[in-house]
Amino acid sequence: MRRAPNRHGRRDPATAPGAESTEVIQGLRAGLAVFAHRPNDIVRVVHARTPIPELAELVRWAESRRVPCLAASDPDLDRWATSAHHEGLCIVARARRWMPILELGEGLVRSKGTAVALDRVRNPYNVGAILRSAAFFGVDGVLLGAPSPVPGLDATAVRVAEGAAEVLNVSRTTDLADSLGRLRSRGVHVFGADHRAKADALRFAFAKPAVLVVGHEREGLGARVRAQCAALVAIDGSGRMESLNVAVAAGILIAAITRG
Repeated sequence: MRRAPNRHGRRDPATAPGAESTEVIQGLRAGLAVFAHRPNDIVRVVHARTPIPELAELVRWAESRRVPCLAASDPDLDRWATSAHHEGLCIVARARRWMPILELGEGLVRSKGTAVALDRVRNPYNVGAILRSAAFFGVDGVLLGAPSPVPGLDATAVRVAEGAAEVLNVSRTTDLADSLGRLRSRGVHVFGADHRAKADALRFAFAKPAVLVVGHEREGLGARVRAQCAALVAIDGSGRMESLNVAVAAGILIAAITRG
């Protein structure tokens, strides 16, 4: 078997000179979502030797299109996924399209929609869970913000999202505060989550179009990002715990802002 991709979904340039950028999607639901929403991006399918009924259509499609389709042993699948949590499926696909931030903003203005922005949220399990909640409640897009390198979607986050990464408009930025300022200049309202805020998120009247910003797992919102927020909101609790896990909090806030 050829050398497996690295954990970021790209092959070592030394092993694939001149090859186009690709990513590896691990996980049954995540992989099937790629098949459902961007099948023409699929360049290779690697699946478990043990029959998985949900994969029958994908395997038939790959064989009919002469897309390389390999039934692999568990150790080989682990190497392709760089993880033992692949659920029997890895898909190598052309790198996903990132929506330009201003395009995301224009869409929000047209639809009076909602997006979620992540200020340095790094844990892939949290990122994946937030994406899943965003898709479940019908959020229009997600904006990933991190200083450096250019933020992307970790393969684990895509798997945990259970297909949400393929149905959401996803943008990324290395300067979230600046990007939020550009969205504000086009009429998008920016709201920040802060457990110390006085405004109760479940009673707050969110104006649309809107971006809800959730912050770093320990540090919360950065000062420059906070300065771009028209209002800060919190989820009232019992007082026994200071705050919620960021993914849990995001799910509650997304429900509030989309249903409000």
